[in-house]
Amino acid sequence: MSLTVRVHSTVAEIGREAWDALAAPTGDPFLGYDFLDACEASGSAVPTQGWAGRHLTLEEDGRLIGAMPLWLKGHSQGEYVFDHSWADAYERASGNYYPKLLSAVPFTPVTGPRLLVAPDADAGQVRDGLLQGAVGLAERSGVSSLHVTFPTADDWDWMGEAGLLQRQDLQYIWRDRGYGDFEGFLAALSSGRRKSIRRERREAQADLDIRVLTGSDIRSEHWDAFFAFYIDTGGRKWGRPYLTRDFFARIGETMADRIALVMAFDDDLPVAGALNFIGRDALYGRQWGALVDRPFLHFELCYYQAIEFALSRGLGRVEAGAQGEHKLGRGYLPEAVFSAHWIGHPGLRAAVAQFLEGERPAVTEHIAMLRAEGSPYRET
Repeated sequence: MSLTVRVHSTVAEIGREAWDALAAPTGDPFLGYDFLDACEASGSAVPTQGWAGRHLTLEEDGRLIGAMPLWLKGHSQGEYVFDHSWADAYERASGNYYPKLLSAVPFTPVTGPRLLVAPDADAGQVRDGLLQGAVGLAERSGVSSLHVTFPTADDWDWMGEAGLLQRQDLQYIWRDRGYGDFEGFLAALSSGRRKSIRRERREAQADLDIRVLTGSDIRSEHWDAFFAFYIDTGGRKWGRPYLTRDFFARIGETMADRIALVMAFDDDLPVAGALNFIGRDALYGRQWGALVDRPFLHFELCYYQAIEFALSRGLGRVEAGAQGEHKLGRGYLPEAVFSAHWIGHPGLRAAVAQFLEGERPAVTEHIAMLRAEGSPYRET
């Protein structure tokens, strides 16, 4: 038996059929060839933007048995796991934190597998081979570190046992507990929250036509409008929208059946929208934007419409993106999310390890406190 690790600069080098043989069984829309290729081919995640592909594949006697999305990063933007303080400390000590290696989906803080395994392969062997390959690449390349963001809890545990440093954060996630429809969901909330949500929806929907578009219903003019929303919101809030117009054209061509585009129209003029991706058992909210200032419109398009769509499709949860304690009152409860880190320099590694030893229990405590004191659900 011979195992070979190969490094690829794009997923196109690996090919749709080969990549999706590993990614499709996960049911994760972001790990599929179409999404990752759209990031790269559109110019959104490319070396000139600080995202240079270093994707790993693992072969056994010439047969593909594993893969790992991997990037050489020239900055920490678009990651949602914040290591800027680590970079500052290392560079103040005359080290070069960048470039670094990152296993992730670009611009997408969604938990999912990062070590893709062929269905008939030995999972432990493949994970060992890919992780050793990634660490070996980091060492050969002379980069400061390797980061694996938003892995599954099982992979996170395994990477901790393999010696990587473990970090924990939180996201707000809605879960269906047998509600049946939106009214059933509201019935599970306290009376005060029910009234507030009904009022918010009335005010947000007043004089607007809100539609959820998917598949062939999404046309080029919808993407034109949504891109304008995205650019406006990104420019006002973050200063640097990452995704190009061509990215949206590509996912519109290849992923339309896995997209739920919520659009608000004023006399057929699109004025706001929210982009969601449909997974096997979840709806994933990503970008949103609006050209009008309407109270509660963000909550309506991003949270309430997402819950209604998930319930209509039998999807068990809605993941509405990173951060946002305001989601708590809308039925999205905090849950732990994870990252794992290999750091080459012993001094930096020791300092980060000490920091994480205090951060992890603090995050766990914060989640418990939010659930106990901020939950909108009726006591049962």
